[in-house]
Amino acid sequence: MTDNNSNNPMALSRRRMLAGLGAVGVASAGAGFGTTAFFSDEESFVDNSLVAGELDLLIDWQQTYDFGDGLTFVSAHPDHDGDGEQSIAADNDAGQLRYSDFPDEEDPDSNGANLPVLNCENIPPLSEADFGTDPVTGEEMETLVQLTDVKPGDSGEITFSLHLCDNPGYVWMQAGNVSEDGGVAAEPELLVDPDNLGDLGDAIQATLWYDEDCDNVYDGAEPVDIMLTLDFSGSMLYDQYGGVVSDDDIEIYGTTYDETTKIDLVELGARQFVDYLQSQGSDVNIGIAYFDGEGSDDTEPRTGILQSMTTDLSVVDGALSGLRQKLANVVSGGPGSTPFDGDGDPDPFSNASSIATGTYIGEGVDDAQDELATNGRSGAEKRNIVLSDGESFNGTGSTQFSSPTGAASDARAASPAPETDVYTINVNGSASTLQAMAGPAGGSGGDPAFFNDVDDPLDIPSVFGSLAAQTVAEKVIMQDSLGNILAELADGNGIPLDGNRATLYDELEDPADDPGREPFRGDGVMHCVALSWELPFEAGNEVQGDTLGFDLGFYTEQARHNDGSGPALS
Repeated sequence: MTDNNSNNPMALSRRRMLAGLGAVGVASAGAGFGTTAFFSDEESFVDNSLVAGELDLLIDWQQTYDFGDGLTFVSAHPDHDGDGEQSIAADNDAGQLRYSDFPDEEDPDSNGANLPVLNCENIPPLSEADFGTDPVTGEEMETLVQLTDVKPGDSGEITFSLHLCDNPGYVWMQAGNVSEDGGVAAEPELLVDPDNLGDLGDAIQATLWYDEDCDNVYDGAEPVDIMLTLDFSGSMLYDQYGGVVSDDDIEIYGTTYDETTKIDLVELGARQFVDYLQSQGSDVNIGIAYFDGEGSDDTEPRTGILQSMTTDLSVVDGALSGLRQKLANVVSGGPGSTPFDGDGDPDPFSNASSIATGTYIGEGVDDAQDELATNGRSGAEKRNIVLSDGESFNGTGSTQFSSPTGAASDARAASPAPETDVYTINVNGSASTLQAMAGPAGGSGGDPAFFNDVDDPLDIPSVFGSLAAQTVAEKVIMQDSLGNILAELADGNGIPLDGNRATLYDELEDPADDPGREPFRGDGVMHCVALSWELPFEAGNEVQGDTLGFDLGFYTEQARHNDGSGPALS
């Protein structure tokens, strides 16, 4: 268990609300709403003598506020020019990258998205954060949220991006020092609230959720057609080609193998992906394509459709079961082998005879797009999720090589139809090729928001979990009064967050060490958590002049040698 530098592992900043969050002396209600800006990752090195690794949690954010004139940028981190919009200096024509450079083209209410290029190398420390200016009063804000003239009908939102660097870890969101005050007793307020109680926390309605696309907007579910386009090359299974990830056994839906291979992790992640969509009642239509290369005796590449598109997700789950054998049938069988003929040797330590000398990513994408065109549904969003661990190149046979970037460009384009979002997952393969392929329907490739770079194959299931979470309605952790949400965040260790939303975990009801809760990856990948709030028009003079103060924080501890139960509370 990680040692803490304080007797109280929940200790947060003790800075209180700034003065000036006072009453607005008119009949319409005015209120103060604020928090100190504090985050933590709680590390400890005993006597500076033992360092067993590093654990670093970096945070960036975008905050918006609507006080009647539409959403306004309030503060962001990083914000290199101090205008309230998340931005960094960059080597491009504009000389910068901004939040608004990454809009969600499918969502007319979206202002953009937290910068997907932010990572553990370029996020500046919180000591350099600029908290911006209150857009109503013009006062400089010295804390993360410091709005001093909130009226009924006003609303705001903050999307935090969490980047866990170096090692996987469990993460909690916390609050502390929650305080309410009735403030100055204005005459209109005393008529309805003679005791001048602090009513603001109960009056403000709030939502805490996983903002999967980091765009400051809660996204509901839409019908989606999805092709899973999977690498069936020998390096996904056979030890002699790097297919064995570890000597640890792995259990996949009741089947246990004595070692863990890449294709095992693909099966586990893809089946969790499908099962999660089924559990959420998602309106999805899913198919599976596969690709290998070709052997010297083949006359065509080993690519095809493992499962045609269907809305019956139990059928898709069945097609994803036993991928070791199905890949072996393709890779180590004779010419013309298919995933279904049973002639392959699935032992990862066997000599995979007849293995192909190339990997035909482009042909796999083309097959998937043909399936989307044939069996996709009118009006449904189209997605092609492409996973590979290798280069894409011609083998020694007679088939002409197809460019993977060209196939992806065709997939994203309106013609040939259907126009498709291309998501790519690179598992220690050709990162440059797969990154160039990734991008939205109608857009260009090379979009980092659609590219998943997996350094450790053990992270494959969590990538599928993130993609599943982007397919369904974004997961709401809690929707209640802001006062009640803060009470949950301030209770015990706070609210435990789940690093893989495809696992069925209830942040409020399940224990922190529940098997359904997984740690966050330690490679700096972006995960976003959002808090929105609104003071309804129905709020009356009882909140006039009230103040609500609180601290927010995030706590993380390494996953290795910890079970997710969190620090012991004193």
